[in-house]
Amino acid sequence: MLIDDITINVAAGDGGRGAVSFNKNKESLGPTGGSGGNGGSVYCQGVFDIGALRQFRFKKSLEAENGENGKSQFNDGRTGVDLILKVPIGTVIHNLNNGSIQEIIDAKEPLLLAQGGHGGKGNFLFRSSRNTTPKQFQQGLPGEKFTVRFELKLIADVGFVGFPNAGKSSLLNELTQANIKVANYPFTTLEPNLGAYYGLILADIPGLIEGASAGKGLGIKFLRHVERTKILFHFISTESEDPKKDYHVIREELKAYNKELLLKKEYLFLSKSDAASPADIQKKLATLKKLNPSVMPISIYDADSMSKVKKILNEIAKEKLAAK
Repeated sequence: MLIDDITINVAAGDGGRGAVSFNKNKESLGPTGGSGGNGGSVYCQGVFDIGALRQFRFKKSLEAENGENGKSQFNDGRTGVDLILKVPIGTVIHNLNNGSIQEIIDAKEPLLLAQGGHGGKGNFLFRSSRNTTPKQFQQGLPGEKFTVRFELKLIADVGFVGFPNAGKSSLLNELTQANIKVANYPFTTLEPNLGAYYGLILADIPGLIEGASAGKGLGIKFLRHVERTKILFHFISTESEDPKKDYHVIREELKAYNKELLLKKEYLFLSKSDAASPADIQKKLATLKKLNPSVMPISIYDADSMSKVKKILNEIAKEKLAAK
C-alpha cells in the first residue's frame, strides 16, 4: 500500500549541560569544566523510492540524539548524531506548528526540519581575573520540536489519466517493462506506478471516476499526483459507449481539483483499438477530434501505433534535454 500523506512528530536533540569541575593539581588550580555538545538536528533527504513514507506508518515520533554533557579536564561533550529522514522526491513538508512549507525536489543536500539545541558552557568559559573559581555553568538549550505532515506529489514528465480499464497500465508495461498488474475489472491499479522511458518518468495515475474530486472512488487520494506532471496522456477506451462524455468527465474532475491542470499539454488516445471494428474506431475518432484534434487510436498489439506513441515520447525527451 502506498503511503502518500502522513503526519509525524520530529524532535531535534537537546544541547548537553556544561560541567563544573576544577583541576586537582596544586600547581594548576582553576576551572576545567567542558561545555556540553550540541544536540543532533533532524533533516529530510529525497530518495527515488515512492514508497519511502511507509517507514512512518507505525512510528510517528522520531528524535535526534541529545548532545552529551560536558566533562572535567576541558573535555567538551560529544555532539548528538543528526537524524536524516528519507522521503520520496516530490514530498511537500507542511510544518503544522509554524505554517512553513518546504519541498523535496531532488536527492541532493538534506533539508533542515528541526535544529538541534546548543550545548551549555562549562565553568572553564566563565573564568576571569575577578572570578578565578567560577561555579557557573549553562544548561543546554532544547532542540526544536515540530509536528510535520508529509504529502507526496509525484514529479513525472508524463501522467497517464483516464477511467479504469482504459489501458494505461498496459501501455506503461509495454513502454517501460514496469510489470504492473492488469486485469479487466475496476481499480486494478490501486496506487500510482512509475516507469522510466529513456530519461522520461511516466506515471500511471489510478483510474478516476465521476465524482472523484468530491471523494468518490480512488481519485481524490491520487489526484494530487497529477499536479506535478508536465504533460498528460489522456486515455479513452474504444469500449466506451460515450467517449465524448468520458472525456468531459475526466476533464471536469481535473478542473474541480485544480483548474490549472487543464492548462497542461494533453495528448488524447483512443486506446484498445484492437478490440473494436474499423468503422467503430472511425466514428469515435470523429467525435473526439472535435475535442482534441491530435487524438489517435492505439493498441499495445499494434506496432505502428506504438511507434507513434514512442515518437511523441522521443520528442518530449528532446525538449526536456534542450531545456536543461
